[in-house]
Amino acid sequence: MRHVHIHVTGIVQGVGMRPFVYREAMAHGICGWVLNAGDGVHIEAHAPAKAIDGFAAALSEHAPAAARVEHVDVADLTPASWDAADEQGFRIVASQDQTEHTTLISPDIATCDDCLRELFDPADRRYHYPFINCTNCGPRFTIIRSLPYDRTATSMDCFPMCPKCAAEYADPLDRRFHAQPDACFDCGPHITWREAEDDMELEGSGATPAVGSTRETSDAIIDRCVELLANGGIVAIKGLGGFHLACDASNEQAVAELRRRKRRSNKPLAVMVRDLADAERLCHVDDAEHSLLAGSIRPIVLLHRRAVGEGDSPDALTLAPSVAHDLPELGVMLPYTPLQHLLLAAAEARGMHALVMTSGNLSEEPIETDDDLAWEHLVAAGIADALLGNDRAILSRYDDSVVRVVDGTVMPVRRARGYAPQPLSLPALDAVAPCVLACGPQQKATIALTREDADGHVACFVSQHIGDVENGGTFDAWNAARTRLEDLFDLAPAALACDVHPSYLSSQWARERAREHNLPLIEIQHHHAHIASVMAEAIAVGQLTTDARVLGIAFDGTGAGTDGTIWGGEFLVASLGSFERAAHLRTWALPGGAASVRDARRNAFALLSELSLLEHPGAEQLLGGLDEQTRSVTATMIERSINSPRTSSMGRLFDAAAAILGICSTATYEGEPAIELEAAAWRALDGEISRFACNQVGVSASVSTALDSLFRYVLTTNPSSGIFASNLAKKGSPDTLFAASVPGIGPKSTHLESSQTTFSTQSRSKKYESELTVQAASDSPFVLDPKPLFEALLSRIETEESADRLALGFHIAIARSSARIAREICAREGLDTVALSGGVFMNRLLLQLLTRELKSMGLTVLVPHSVPVNDGCIAYGQAAIARARLAQAALC
Repeated sequence: MRHVHIHVTGIVQGVGMRPFVYREAMAHGICGWVLNAGDGVHIEAHAPAKAIDGFAAALSEHAPAAARVEHVDVADLTPASWDAADEQGFRIVASQDQTEHTTLISPDIATCDDCLRELFDPADRRYHYPFINCTNCGPRFTIIRSLPYDRTATSMDCFPMCPKCAAEYADPLDRRFHAQPDACFDCGPHITWREAEDDMELEGSGATPAVGSTRETSDAIIDRCVELLANGGIVAIKGLGGFHLACDASNEQAVAELRRRKRRSNKPLAVMVRDLADAERLCHVDDAEHSLLAGSIRPIVLLHRRAVGEGDSPDALTLAPSVAHDLPELGVMLPYTPLQHLLLAAAEARGMHALVMTSGNLSEEPIETDDDLAWEHLVAAGIADALLGNDRAILSRYDDSVVRVVDGTVMPVRRARGYAPQPLSLPALDAVAPCVLACGPQQKATIALTREDADGHVACFVSQHIGDVENGGTFDAWNAARTRLEDLFDLAPAALACDVHPSYLSSQWARERAREHNLPLIEIQHHHAHIASVMAEAIAVGQLTTDARVLGIAFDGTGAGTDGTIWGGEFLVASLGSFERAAHLRTWALPGGAASVRDARRNAFALLSELSLLEHPGAEQLLGGLDEQTRSVTATMIERSINSPRTSSMGRLFDAAAAILGICSTATYEGEPAIELEAAAWRALDGEISRFACNQVGVSASVSTALDSLFRYVLTTNPSSGIFASNLAKKGSPDTLFAASVPGIGPKSTHLESSQTTFSTQSRSKKYESELTVQAASDSPFVLDPKPLFEALLSRIETEESADRLALGFHIAIARSSARIAREICAREGLDTVALSGGVFMNRLLLQLLTRELKSMGLTVLVPHSVPVNDGCIAYGQAAIARARLAQAALC
């Protein structure tokens, strides 16, 4: 006989691990016990050696689907440490909180198929119960207060189980054995209903909520909610991590009213549909997207929309035009809570197949989580007409995650519910502080805390998406996320990392905290953090070594540079610990700073002024959109450098192009002009796909089958056909679409040849003029001059070329010129890997074009897959850089 202690670590709490261990023990004839502790699951087992081996193997090989077993450590016990009583049967014992809190907690899990069947089974006692769950599904991280994960440590502690639920909870053969949120109508949480109007027939008008304490009253609340939605109303609905604002997605008046009340005029809205069939009636859905929509996480998935009338299907779903306007993608999700399933079923019975489900907050504020505050901020404030809440407290604020599939690979856009705070790996380094707190960026903020485990593995806990930390409310949410992670996992930061920007609230907090507690502070350049996030992820999976150098291309809107300008069009030769700026966009003034971000016309005016192109006939449309006073004031600000910081931002370059082409002149939400520019390019590309497919035998016109072939077509055809057909060669030749001044080559112009487009390369000028003629020092970075590109765009505008086709040409020019500069730098530096990051690469078209170009040159391309390509990756990158620099300092 063998007596052993087994320690199981990973995501092993809140996933039915102890019931699973119990069943495996019974199957293998094991005697002993299992318990939860702060550092994982502990087992003591007594059985023949062969049975112990099989049992230990099963713990990882057959673990519950939601579990993630990282280690199963088996240690033999001496006879003296074994209690003979443990040789009689196997039992689950009370949890202990006497160990370090190093275990991982499962994120919330979407309603499982078994619970869904019971939810709609009239014979089941939980028929229509809005909080049905089991060990395989339901809330987890959003209801936990502390470790280990037991009912008393969650917001379910105020709901004592009825005898029936308690019997299920105690039965090892029941699906709800030790399911901590287990409940029913008799003993669990209930939905509540409050309406803003006083003349509603249903109880629950005004301040006193109606409570769905029985099936009948609960169903009545759901029916009333759906009735209100069907009549064009807006309802605040409590979910797992916060409230949604919902309306009928097919009702244009309701959607427009929601936008007006929420102050969200143009930003696209996500929709929830009942099942995959409805999702496919709205959008194209491939296998990877199918798995995301119907999986256990159920994020919002950005899908390629079907064209109106596509396939002439009689049952095609039609959305209100203002849900996502003319954008090519639509955010779609399926229900993930029992209440959402009930709502969508009731909505379908009234002919509604899609509901707008957007975050329950005023724009730029944190999502609401508390019923009383949601009533005050959403209903009493006039945003929603009613509130569908409940009496189960949300202990952690979590937005819906957003993901997309690019070239068959899942890429997160917003990492929150279902993903965070599952830890990511970081490179293991010697002599590094055991815990680093990375404070993240200002926009799309997250934080990150590191922990080095006993086996040397380094975990990085990246928080959920917090939002833009620009006011007191979001900074409070930032602080709450920080303290939640520190307390839950017993993490005490021994070093801090922050952005170098002097005004970010999180950076100001870090500097003050470091002074108060005498902690090391590592200030990190924004774009280096972008690239380091990609490198750290690649190192963790063995794609790079810890001392690797890559060329990082960081394209985004804003980041404080080391030279006092605003960076954003950067080529960095980077390692984890350091970087050199190898190339960047030519800088221009941003008159009014943020004002030029909001008004892309001012930005475009400043860019054309810098490029000496304001007098070009093609600029008349832009100038006509600005009144004389605005033009005069803007010109004066530029000339006198009044509140006009200089920028090399690729995001702002895209904004300027959108304004010049007349596609989008002002930003009502972050990145809107650039997003609309991409949408225009996709419209042109769809036309090329149709034309290309018609000329290719056996080639489908669908994006999924024709895109690869089409990209090869548009990037290799000569100027007399394809995207750059007709007038492009007449005015504004593609031979000079994007110039780059290169150090060390001399004043003589060189050319990077291609079959379609040649990019002029000249030496860097000390003073920017219409031509770059003065040679710079040989150690200066490349400077990419956009003048030839914008001169070409203006010439094509003058000939009344389609704005959509020019938008596509702009994307191709940026991708090709960027790839060629990257090739030059890689050849000079002896590099073969390029890492892409930054919010501009949210542009799917640019990302795909540039990736294909780089790969065609024999370069390896890395993009992030665990964190977003936007600023949601910054905290993770900061943590990686801080650890690398601390390790370097320790060796000195």
